[in-house]
Amino acid sequence: MHPTRFTAAVTALALSAGLAAALAGPAGAAQQDRPVPPPGDGRSRALAAADSAATSGLDELRHGADEDLVRTSVTPWSNGLYFSAYERTYKGLPVAGGGDAVVLSDSTGKVREVTGAPAPALRLSTKAKVGARAALATARAQLKSVESAGAPELTVLLKAGKPVLAWHTLVVGRTAKNKPSSLDTFVDARTGRVTRATEKVRHADGRGYHNGTVTIDTAASSMTDPNRSGFRCGGQNGSAYTGSSPWGNGGANDLVTACVDIMYAAQRESDMLKSWFGYNGINGQGGMVPARAGLTEVNAYYDGTKTTYGRNQNGTNQLTGIDVVAHEYGHEIFDRTPGSTGSSNENGGMNESTGDIFGALTEHYANNPNDTPDYTVGEKLNFLGDNRPIRYMYNPSLRNNDPNCYTQLTSNTEVHAAAGPQNHWFYLLAEGSNPGGGKPTSPICSGGPSSVTGIGIQKAGKIFMGALLMKTSSWNHLAARRATLTSAKNTYGSAECNAVKTAWNAIGVPAQSGETDCGGTTTPDFSLALNPSSGSAQPGSSATATVNTSTTGGSSQTVQLSASGTPSGVTVSFSPSSVTSGNSSTMTVQVASGTADGTYPITVTGTGSTTHTVTYQLTVGTTTPPTGCQNAENTYQGTLTSGATAVQPNGSYYYSAASGTHAGCLRGPAGTDFDLYLQKWNGSSWASVAVDGDATSEEDITYSGSAGYYRYIVHAYSGSGAYTLGVSAP
Repeated sequence: MHPTRFTAAVTALALSAGLAAALAGPAGAAQQDRPVPPPGDGRSRALAAADSAATSGLDELRHGADEDLVRTSVTPWSNGLYFSAYERTYKGLPVAGGGDAVVLSDSTGKVREVTGAPAPALRLSTKAKVGARAALATARAQLKSVESAGAPELTVLLKAGKPVLAWHTLVVGRTAKNKPSSLDTFVDARTGRVTRATEKVRHADGRGYHNGTVTIDTAASSMTDPNRSGFRCGGQNGSAYTGSSPWGNGGANDLVTACVDIMYAAQRESDMLKSWFGYNGINGQGGMVPARAGLTEVNAYYDGTKTTYGRNQNGTNQLTGIDVVAHEYGHEIFDRTPGSTGSSNENGGMNESTGDIFGALTEHYANNPNDTPDYTVGEKLNFLGDNRPIRYMYNPSLRNNDPNCYTQLTSNTEVHAAAGPQNHWFYLLAEGSNPGGGKPTSPICSGGPSSVTGIGIQKAGKIFMGALLMKTSSWNHLAARRATLTSAKNTYGSAECNAVKTAWNAIGVPAQSGETDCGGTTTPDFSLALNPSSGSAQPGSSATATVNTSTTGGSSQTVQLSASGTPSGVTVSFSPSSVTSGNSSTMTVQVASGTADGTYPITVTGTGSTTHTVTYQLTVGTTTPPTGCQNAENTYQGTLTSGATAVQPNGSYYYSAASGTHAGCLRGPAGTDFDLYLQKWNGSSWASVAVDGDATSEEDITYSGSAGYYRYIVHAYSGSGAYTLGVSAP
């Protein structure tokens, strides 16, 4: 993630239909800022539906105070469909490792599918103890030599489900063993130690160098592509080769000739994406990273900033065949689609498989007589000296007994071997288990169907590309099954969807809850959300919240509402007690006289075709103003653990109809450091207008402001315990 990306995303969202909900903003302000789509504007309807679905508090996307979902990209697709990708932020900081989402919606305003990477609600301090400069030095020190390093960005990293404030940067260079490296690095902003460093270099298995006499797009005097932004080819110094057409001499180890092969393959891959799938080039924006030839190693790789190509084992040619080049740029496709790249071996194996799949797709699209299309990798390179391919997509076990089946994968399976199951699935989907016509047969895993009939590589490729546009940071084979079924059903129909299902069954990937019903209708489903998600009430009084529902699959349905986990003396009612998904109910929490003070989690359940739950946090307590705040008009109480944050009043906001003075008086436990923020809604986000962050448990704010929506943020910087907040407004 990069600061400019988030700035641009927030700016683009300022007029989107779902922004106010995404930023937990006031309902009134949301209506003021919401544009009315013109009649027939299918894109606006699709995005409005996507924004609403992504921010409605879906079970897997629950987020707490100061957490937002920011729409970062919109990709148009077939049949009036749009993929909208969302990334999570906390107090304006990007969140890595969970909470991102993708919504598939159509031009009628219907949500077809929602995918999300589950993540817990976040509560932590965003004050860094280690500066960006020190963090960058630590990140650079991970490599022996550094070619480039990005400016560190303060980020919330989810590590083993727990949030860590960290400086995030990409460091490109070489390791102590002189191997190429591109480390996606997170340095803990509290301790200064590296908390995660993921290698982004994706090594390739190459093949031949020569594609014959071909046509490529270059500038008049340099190997720079005039039609695809960022793409050029040159030597190891990063500069494009100069000269004029015809480029190269056809020599096996002439590096300009190597660049001809690279540019030919990469440009055919870009053309294939546009022609077959309607996707705008390798990075989705009409461009791709540059390429470098002449690496004096038996290697080719993608590192997030470029692709690099070396020579074969005995130095007889360069590793610049169609499928090796398309494989490397397949890594960029995986990296630039939602969810980016992951760190697990399973995710890495699917990344390698993606490269192999795009290699096969590009070979079939180019249909070059010098490199006939196939489903093997490295068959002409003789990489290991045995004149055999490096990988067999139709039967991965033919090389090193790599796994054919999902059930054979373990957490320790090496990433190139872990490409086997998805490669196998793709071949079965494209060609079938016994395609004939000289194409190889493909085995079926135990428990699978007796046979699989292919649908053709172009359809299979478009279904796979559509699934990548639904990818999240928690991507795995189970998520890919669900996404490819959705892609097939919405792009083509039931027959192709059933073919996808059969192919997954054939490699042992089991059916998933909520996956698309290929028989004709999408599995009915709904979401459940509370606004606010917490509240306080004194004995003898009540609190209310709105229960919002949304249809996320199939047709709308009846949702029955109930509550559980209430303490003695507390009752919960709903008006109405059941709703049609897409509608709302008012929840009333009645606190009887004599109810004990405390904080109580109440589970709200919606029951329909399936069951979803959300949690309401009820605080029961006295209203005695804290010392020094006796003149406060309203008093709120709560309990925080160190690093946690709460929004007041009652997890929501208040409206001031007149200009005047706002006063907040916070009293936390003795010996702690609690901070207090006053924020105002500026029409597109919450902005802090007054802060008291002294290193004490007592904080006081006075602010003279105009009419508008306001809220207080209470943050336990260090120490835990109960607090009381006194609030006065004009």
